Amino acid sequence: MSFEAKTHGRHRSAPCRLLAVAALALMPELALAQAGGPASTDAAMRVRQAVAALRSDRPDDAIRLYDAALAADSLPNDQRALLHIDRGVARARLGQVRAAIEDFNRAIQLVPESATAYNNRATVLLEAGATAEAVRDLDRALILAPNYGAALTNRAAAHVKLGNHRAALSDYSRAIGLLSSDGAAFAGRGRVHLAQARPHAALRDLGRALAVAPRFAPALRARAEAYLALERYKDAIDDLGRVLEIDRDNIEVVLLRGYAAIAARDIPAALRDFESAVSMQPQSNAAVEARGFAEAKAERYEQALNDLSRAIEIDPRSAQAYAYRGWVYKLMGRPELGQKDIERAIGLEPERPEVIWARGEMLEAMGRSDEAIVELRRALELKPMLREAAIALERNGAAQIAASHELDEQSLGEWRLQVRGNQYFATNARFPRLTVPLELMGDGVPRLTDWSMRPEASQHIGLLRFTAGTIDGKGGPEEVEHAAVIDTRARRVITIEQVRQGARAAEWTWTETKLTVAGLEGGSEEYLLVAPVDRELAQQRRPDSGPRYSGGGSQTPSWAPWAQGNYGEYTPERRRGRSSDGGGSAKAKPKTLFDLLFKN
Repeated sequence: MSFEAKTHGRHRSAPCRLLAVAALALMPELALAQAGGPASTDAAMRVRQAVAALRSDRPDDAIRLYDAALAADSLPNDQRALLHIDRGVARARLGQVRAAIEDFNRAIQLVPESATAYNNRATVLLEAGATAEAVRDLDRALILAPNYGAALTNRAAAHVKLGNHRAALSDYSRAIGLLSSDGAAFAGRGRVHLAQARPHAALRDLGRALAVAPRFAPALRARAEAYLALERYKDAIDDLGRVLEIDRDNIEVVLLRGYAAIAARDIPAALRDFESAVSMQPQSNAAVEARGFAEAKAERYEQALNDLSRAIEIDPRSAQAYAYRGWVYKLMGRPELGQKDIERAIGLEPERPEVIWARGEMLEAMGRSDEAIVELRRALELKPMLREAAIALERNGAAQIAASHELDEQSLGEWRLQVRGNQYFATNARFPRLTVPLELMGDGVPRLTDWSMRPEASQHIGLLRFTAGTIDGKGGPEEVEHAAVIDTRARRVITIEQVRQGARAAEWTWTETKLTVAGLEGGSEEYLLVAPVDRELAQQRRPDSGPRYSGGGSQTPSWAPWAQGNYGEYTPERRRGRSSDGGGSAKAKPKTLFDLLFKN
């Protein structure tokens, strides 16, 4: 969260950690200039030393020096308020919540118009879980300083905690408009896009956050999650590897990379990650369960049974472990044992998608194919990227999940606009196995507006334009239009980019091999239009891969942390790989947005 010091009336966004901004170094000079006499010289020296200690990550020393500086009787109120603000920052960094709030309270008493003090107090309140109170303080800060970027970023994070994603997006966007290099705002908005099933938009924002801070581990992890949602498994694995270079002992990331390797059909790599996770936390239900699942994929059934039985010993209420073990028994030709485990899983969590999938597998083994198809489709409705269910459906000769209905008035020619749950997609019979997610940015129902093929040598590139909802602009509501860039030959969505917002249009520049989009916020993105057929594309064409959703931004992977409907929840046990409710790694809850952005 962004703590700041106030200097000469300017406000600047702070780095994403408990640290005063660089402008803090100006404050002692101001204190020295306004003080007079021998005592003020000593106070100024202590302030300089306190600033140096705080910037050197020595908050204990900083607090001692600020104490001494505040003991001077000659300090005017505005200088005393600045010292209280900075001592509050030091105390917050040490986790001294009550003492930090007392300092910010005192600063506000001395200078009631101090937007910085309100922002910093809100930051501590937000970390303490007093989100509504934090929003009130941030509202005050922004009344006093409407262009205060750090307060906007902090208020956006508070809105995320309250589940108000629209307000969060508005605040993040305003912060970005004020300071285009604010990596925290880009990273925060990217996480909101992920929560709202907009992985293409998330990639843009997270890429810009990482351009500011290439080793910002939370942004790397979030970008990996966006890659997973888009089935770009190698990219996801690469980003997760970079996270582990920074945070080597993060078992949650190790498990996530292992499941990404399974999705990429690299079972040996998955086993290595899961072995590592078990070594890190031998009593982790999530790690042992994940290794058992991978061993079953490697046809090492006895080892899989041992691990899954061990996972059940660790957490007897793990419905997913029972479901996995029942599935392994089915693979071993022992469905009678598997059925008992499936019944236990149903008794624990009847609506868990993995449990429903495993029941479908068991019905198939019993020769009840029609009932199996019903269950497998139901599992996919809950988790569209539950790959095992998709494979089982194809094995049973069943099609992928059908759309709940089509919107004829919003469709365009051969392109049909479909609704699946609360998500919208476009399909075209000319391009089977291609589903185009329509990422909405605001209120409304999308409408397909244009379809064209590019005239360059890369004639397999098509552009599907659609309205993407209405958002709040400077002059009122503004309609957003997006375009999906589609490789019709590879049956994939290359990207979804903004075309216009209200009267403002993005600048699209085409060559035969590349597209460059200069966005409305000043950044630009480049996309190759002719890409080599890599390992992942080849694997996606295997006959056992099951139905796939090309570029399906809302086709949330079953292993993805944001797929569980508990975005914004996190406990230390989750980070260590434990699952208190019996879920395995697919059930693992993510960190809060605060933890993801500001605590690593």
